[in-house]
Amino acid sequence: MGREITNSAAAANQKQQSTTSYTVEQLVAVNPYNPDILPDLENYVNEQVSTQTYSLNANLCLLRLYQVEPDRMSTKIVARILIKALMAIPAPDFSLCLFLIPERVQMEEQFKTLIVLSHYLETARFRQFWDEAAKSRHILEVVPGFEQAIQAYAVHVLSLTYQKVARSVLAESINIEGPALDKFVEHHVANSGWAIEKSQTKGQLIILPPTEFNHPELKKSASDGIAFENITRILPILG
Repeated sequence: MGREITNSAAAANQKQQSTTSYTVEQLVAVNPYNPDILPDLENYVNEQVSTQTYSLNANLCLLRLYQVEPDRMSTKIVARILIKALMAIPAPDFSLCLFLIPERVQMEEQFKTLIVLSHYLETARFRQFWDEAAKSRHILEVVPGFEQAIQAYAVHVLSLTYQKVARSVLAESINIEGPALDKFVEHHVANSGWAIEKSQTKGQLIILPPTEFNHPELKKSASDGIAFENITRILPILG
């Protein structure tokens, strides 16, 4: 739940006293097009950053209000919204937010950078992503947990693609090397079902848990067979 706030406009809309207490989510549901809630939504973005929480619905509401009140737009807040949306990948949140941001704003350098980063992630070009992110640290470091979120996404992509992944590929994808990488792998061996295999030609290999994506034989589709109850319906017809 979001923090509780008092908003007289929302209270008036509900014909209640101005002391009525609302969460941000309730304000969005009650009166999403009321510009009076704009400061509350901006504060909520900052709260999401500081508490490492996330509300796409509230952030989209704020971006829509910025469309109505362009003079009140805070590019600092918009950048934070986009970074949080980028952290939600593979969900399409970044594109949803970007659609509500005017093109003139998108042309600002920090937003052009975020768009490039999004493209690299969508195409799984992790080396290019981390190189660009390193040059843009001043934009990204204001949102705690960013690197960890992208590392989790990289691991997700690898697990969809590989049954075994070379240590060097993992290192490049998550931008971790040396003892820190050892600790990362050990954590996932203990908690995520990873295993380690040594290859004479490829060095250390990480064996990833089987899924229907990296082991297609695990995928079961209704088209692969006919359920027993359907067979019992068909037999009398054939007879």
